[in-house]
Amino acid sequence: MKQFNVPNIYRSNLISAIKDSRKQQDKLKKDFTPTLLDFGTVQIYLARHFGFCYGVENAIEIAFKTIEENPGKRIFLLSEMIHNPQVNADLLAKGVQFLQDTYGKQIIPFEDLTSEDVVIVPAFGTTLEIEKLLNDKGIQTEKYNTTCPFVEKVWNRSEQIAQKGYSIVVHGKPKHEETRATFSHASSHTPTVIVNDMQEAIELAKYITKEKPAEDFYTEFKGRFSAGFDIAKDMERIGVVNQTTQLASDTQAIAEYLKNVIATYHNLQDKTIAERFADTRDTLCYATNDNQTAVTGMLNTPADIAIVVGGYNSSNTSHLVELCEQKLQTYFISSADKLISKNEISHCDWRTKEERTIHDYLPAKNPVKILMTSGASCPDAVVENVIKKLISFFPESKRWEEATAAFSDGRES
Repeated sequence: MKQFNVPNIYRSNLISAIKDSRKQQDKLKKDFTPTLLDFGTVQIYLARHFGFCYGVENAIEIAFKTIEENPGKRIFLLSEMIHNPQVNADLLAKGVQFLQDTYGKQIIPFEDLTSEDVVIVPAFGTTLEIEKLLNDKGIQTEKYNTTCPFVEKVWNRSEQIAQKGYSIVVHGKPKHEETRATFSHASSHTPTVIVNDMQEAIELAKYITKEKPAEDFYTEFKGRFSAGFDIAKDMERIGVVNQTTQLASDTQAIAEYLKNVIATYHNLQDKTIAERFADTRDTLCYATNDNQTAVTGMLNTPADIAIVVGGYNSSNTSHLVELCEQKLQTYFISSADKLISKNEISHCDWRTKEERTIHDYLPAKNPVKILMTSGASCPDAVVENVIKKLISFFPESKRWEEATAAFSDGRES
């Protein structure tokens, strides 16, 4: 896989060594057990896969290269390039300005832009409408486009099945940048509707089976369907694609549910189901799937708590927290600063995005066992800082060099 030129401030020599070691030991990615960092009084278990993915590293490389190549020019990002506070703060510090917030609210009017300005498209991509607006101003969006290749893969697959007469159901958070972009691209080719979760998919299915009157659809799914959408006929042949940072298992469950509803309603056999339901399993993002599978594997290890590190508005990170919470007391933090002391942690509720201080989060035992992972937009350096802050609360722990020597020396754990 391509190696990207990412600033060293985001790298961790230790974690890079761990990841390289695991790749050599498990080239086919079949071993999802975590990596143990044993500090004696505290034991950290790192997920098999975590941190920067291909799309994020690609975006960071393009963004920082753009800044270097355009001294003196105004440089804008359509919105947060990735959902990570440290990376976005670094870009702002270098003079980059955001045109919109995460939810599409305008911060700087497009009218203020000129053909001399540079506009970077974030890793989530953008809508066809915004792309045209910028191009009409003479701004070359293709030159500074950091859209993740795996997001583009979803768009391309949508176009392919649209050409075969299928409508599109997008599984995604309606307000998320990537969902808005995918909806725009899909709906330019075929009727398209967004569902946020399984419950909404179940309600949508009731219009397929005529259990609900067609006119109710336009109220229930207001703002979620493409112009001219005809619920009476546009759900007869469908394909399901996803916002790539959603839970892969949720997307697969929604697709399977809608497939079964269509098969039952139209009395189809296995051989004929493809006439009405397109197979889109190949649109699931490898990194999202790897990170989620790694968390599932990590949770088989007995532990006291789990810590997930990443941006609070990061969809893929929130889903890792969701998975961990199903089995273990879990804390969601964005940086080492959130570890206030051995007795206090500033934890974010992934559902409400509200932060609150929790006391006595570390159990009074020896050793304390902690499972740890991070989102696809979280720098490894941030994770290393979290580990160092944690072990600083345990004066009796092994020295850093001693506990990490196996990886520092290039030897296997």
